[in-house]
Amino acid sequence: MQPDIHVNYWAILVAVAATMVLGFLWYGPILGKAWMKEMGIPAGSKPDPKVMRRGLILMLIGSFLTAFVLAHTGEVWRPSVWKAGADGSAAFYGFSTGFWTWIGFYVPLLLGGVSWENRSWKLFSINAAYYFVMLQMVAMILAFWR
Repeated sequence: MQPDIHVNYWAILVAVAATMVLGFLWYGPILGKAWMKEMGIPAGSKPDPKVMRRGLILMLIGSFLTAFVLAHTGEVWRPSVWKAGADGSAAFYGFSTGFWTWIGFYVPLLLGGVSWENRSWKLFSINAAYYFVMLQMVAMILAFWR
């Protein structure tokens, strides 16, 4: 039996836009100074516009890939996609998709930064919390807007 997966591309695009806003806020006014300190970036320094443009384009692509994959992942967990019963709440699928993706894929990669790149636990915490919030936000948008 194959799953019958349908994703909402408008929800994916809105989720991508939301990740860009969250990233701007998280690494800007909310935790930007702490993040820059942990990264060893001098306070008040301005990034090269070319580097900034490249970073934004790559993050846009990465955010799209994340939302696209999460849309499929969240759908696969629903019994109705497999014609095997009724679905639970959208909140359950949103939280589960975001949480298990974060704990299984993002946290191990971030731990590698602490283990092998000599990154601080504070930087780990800033980034891990961002990815948790980002994944929850994306997964909830996708779960509620099917």
